[in-house]
Amino acid sequence: MTKGTQLYEGKAKKVFATEDPQLLIVSYKDDATAFNGLKKGTIAGKGVINNKMSNALMRLLEKKGIPTHFVEQLSDRDTLVKKVQIVPLEVIIRNIAAGSFAKHYGVEEGTDLACPTIEFSYKNDALADPLINEYHVMALQLATKEEVETIKTLAFKVNEELKKFWASCGVTLVDFKLEFGRLSDGTIVLADEISPDTCRLWDSKTNEKLDKDRFRRDLGGVEDAYHEIMKRLEEHIAEA
Repeated sequence: MTKGTQLYEGKAKKVFATEDPQLLIVSYKDDATAFNGLKKGTIAGKGVINNKMSNALMRLLEKKGIPTHFVEQLSDRDTLVKKVQIVPLEVIIRNIAAGSFAKHYGVEEGTDLACPTIEFSYKNDALADPLINEYHVMALQLATKEEVETIKTLAFKVNEELKKFWASCGVTLVDFKLEFGRLSDGTIVLADEISPDTCRLWDSKTNEKLDKDRFRRDLGGVEDAYHEIMKRLEEHIAEA
């Protein structure tokens, strides 16, 4: 497959057409953003790590019965994926209080939640991705009731599988963001990426942050954290 016309450029990726109208090439960048694009920077090598990690985890989830858009990794930065119509929702699963959840609800960061939670944000940069509920989703015709139920079921299944995998790496899966898309026949599949950009990943013993929070919060050691989490994945993915 070869890159055709560039169809889209986002904060972290570019998307290109291919000779097959049902397949696209996603190319990962080193650009880093936070706070809805208000903070910008570069994390050296991030695109390579995010591409490889996302693909490895997508393959793992496919083995566990979760449909994804992944087809084939083409290079360190480029991956062939199925063309989907993205459902304009950011789906956030939380296992431990952190970030905006801790701030909004007055819960100390690091507090275990009694059960995993799910949140939906309307994927709209101009509106700063506001939180919405299932009724808003249906009222705005962003997804049907059946699609919402499918997305919830898949998201919680992803959570269970990723929690188990990261635990085997000595890592706690604190929370993460997913996106889903519709194939041409309407099937809902996991899309976008799973990486240190979209997950909070803490060392299980020290709670050291091994994700983009190091960039968001100016903690330093961002590149080192990305390389460390990738090293742990590579050491354990074959056993998963």
